[in-house]
Amino acid sequence: LQITTHVEHRTYATKLPALRMKRSSTSGPSSLSPDANRILFIRNLPWKITTEEMFDIFGKYGSIRQIRMGESTNSSTRGTAYVVYDDIFDAKSAVENLTGFNIGGGDII
Repeated sequence: LQITTHVEHRTYATKLPALRMKRSSTSGPSSLSPDANRILFIRNLPWKITTEEMFDIFGKYGSIRQIRMGESTNSSTRGTAYVVYDDIFDAKSAVENLTGFNIGGGDII
C-alpha cells in the first residue's frame, strides 16, 4: 500500500503494509460518539518533529489526507498538529492506539 499526500506544495509517499481492520457488524455511524471527527488535534509533540515522521506514526492507522504542523517560531502553536484522515474509523483507531503514545520523551495528547 502506498499513500501519497500533498502537504504545503510537497508530495510525500509512504509505503505501509496492507492493514486490514475488521469492523464488527455494530460498527458504523451509530457506534461512534456524536463528537467523533476525522480531524485530530495533537498536542505535546517534540518541537523538532518533521511532517515525514508524523506520516510514519499516524499513517499506520489509515490513509491521511493532510497533516498541518504548528509553526516552530510561534509559541502558541509549537508542538501541535492537525492530522486529517480520509476515514473517520481510521481517525478513531489512531486515537485509541496513540493517546498517551511517547514521542521524543513526551506523551502526545
